[in-house]
Amino acid sequence: MKKVCMMSAVATSLAAVLLSACGQHEVSYQKEVLPILKGNCFECHTPGGIGYEKSKLDMSTYDTLMKGTQFGPVVKPGDGLTSVLVMLIENRADSSIHMPYQRNLMSQQNIDTIKTWVNQGAKNN
Repeated sequence: MKKVCMMSAVATSLAAVLLSACGQHEVSYQKEVLPILKGNCFECHTPGGIGYEKSKLDMSTYDTLMKGTQFGPVVKPGDGLTSVLVMLIENRADSSIHMPYQRNLMSQQNIDTIKTWVNQGAKNN
């Protein structure tokens, strides 16, 4: 058990060093991702919203976002390519369900921020 904890700590430290060495900052859920979600997703994906009623996806907290929908998770930490959230905001899913629904697509900067956050492990930071 000690070896597993130590290996995990080393891996986490190594990841942080690699991120800083590459010049890529760690995306903050609280400071960067949450404001994007509030501005683009909360209208529909909170209890009482049409998106919540159809999918049961509540994006109002980190924990409920990570829980996902009645169909499964929408965020796959470390994998922006196959995370459903990223696929939907990048319009890589069926065009009838692109997100935000019945609104203009998110800016590329916002999409990149969310995708980077997912690729960095989708931490609650």
